[in-house]
Amino acid sequence: MGKKKEVKTDFWVNDLLKSADIHLEAQGAGDKELDKALQSASKKGTGKAGRPEFCGVVKDFVLVIEDKADINFHIKRDEKGLISGKQEDIMAYAVNGALWYAKHIIQNQNTYKKVFAIAVSGDEKRHRITPLFIDDGALIREPLEDIESFVLFNEKNIEDFYNREILKQIPKQEKTKDELEKIAATLHEDLRNYGAIDNKTKPLIVAGILLALKRMKEKKNL
Repeated sequence: MGKKKEVKTDFWVNDLLKSADIHLEAQGAGDKELDKALQSASKKGTGKAGRPEFCGVVKDFVLVIEDKADINFHIKRDEKGLISGKQEDIMAYAVNGALWYAKHIIQNQNTYKKVFAIAVSGDEKRHRITPLFIDDGALIREPLEDIESFVLFNEKNIEDFYNREILKQIPKQEKTKDELEKIAATLHEDLRNYGAIDNKTKPLIVAGILLALKRMKEKKNL
């Protein structure tokens, strides 16, 4: 029964990938470098082949997915609150297994420098989907916020997600909005102070703000 539930989870995850327009290999990678790296990635730590549920490349990012049918086997932490590296926990828990594969891929090939490990547990009705990021220095970050689909990791969105969540870069569009809001707040304060801006200038300033907001909205809709 347990194996049957695992297979159902695999099919559900595959459907999520398809709906996000992401094409990964099941039980492998479909990439020469990644397949070679996985030849020694057994979660048992034996040095034999490892087979994540799904693995592949989106742009210059590797995606590796490990799933579990039971949401209670999503993540196991050690006594220090860190993601456990014990072999039995790597085998039993989705986050621990996904992290294991991501680290192994980084350490055993030289082509790809950025890996998103994604842990999935549960089913369509009750589940968790948790991404982690590993770079070529084997940088292990704490799990990112849970997500509901894989859309953020398709070709259209993955670089923006990386820039925002990993590099902590504010998108230009959002930065423009923040700058306008700061200017508007300053002007609002000035307008409250009688004499700071004369009556002839006030409507010009308001018109300028409205025009800037309109242009920002138009760019967003492009």
